[in-house]
Amino acid sequence: MSFSISGKTAIVTGAANGVGLAIARQFVDHGANVMFADRDEARLEDEVGKASEQDGSARYYAGDLRERLTQANLLSATIDAFDRVDILVNASRQMMVSDPLDPDEDNVAPMLEQNLMTALRLSQLVAKRMIKQVVAEGDDEVPAGAIVNLSSIAARQTHAQLLGYSVASAALDQMTRSMAVALAEHRIRVNAVAFGSVMSASLKDVLKDNKSLRGEILDCTPMSRIAKSSEVADAVQYLASAGSGFVTGQIITIDGGRTLLDPVTEPAH
Repeated sequence: MSFSISGKTAIVTGAANGVGLAIARQFVDHGANVMFADRDEARLEDEVGKASEQDGSARYYAGDLRERLTQANLLSATIDAFDRVDILVNASRQMMVSDPLDPDEDNVAPMLEQNLMTALRLSQLVAKRMIKQVVAEGDDEVPAGAIVNLSSIAARQTHAQLLGYSVASAALDQMTRSMAVALAEHRIRVNAVAFGSVMSASLKDVLKDNKSLRGEILDCTPMSRIAKSSEVADAVQYLASAGSGFVTGQIITIDGGRTLLDPVTEPAH
């Protein structure tokens, strides 16, 4: 069984920061060609700019991926740089807190647009390219590609203040299953990784301002620790590799057992 992605070409969105950046870096370290995509051009330039001059395996594209033109240009830039695309990781995510009883504070629509529709549209676009590639190659046995969506345990855990984020995460999980069925005949696998608390830069900042939150997270996590970004990246690499060649439509949970406990006792992080 091989978890190798060496020589494959991947698009990783949300790749300027956090888990998306960890995934993109790991893919490069394991021999993949990677297009880092995000809105934060300054961060992309800082993370990828110098490396791309020395090693052609890392490139970046900056733009608002909610826009269809940006998505089309991202795919074109990837093909121009690497000639193909084999893996798509939809890691661009946003979380907003809202009052579910306030009709003037509607965060559901923007959460659906950012966390569901962006991933769906880009998956549709990239899948068409993957299908075109295998048709051109004329090999009916070669896998066409793999799509991995980043979801959240909020899809299953109820937090009233995260209504929009939870709804969008649940919708993303169902989109993953539906696209897996739709693309199976084209030999494209679609899976997702749903994770809980990960020690990203943003969580570190939150923990600095909220000393008690770390204890709350540990208390509701059977493994009594917060995940490393690399542990999410490992799961994504597995789903992108041939080692998961018969796995599709699955939501792999990386949460240290957190979703096994009573959700009422859990913090919303």
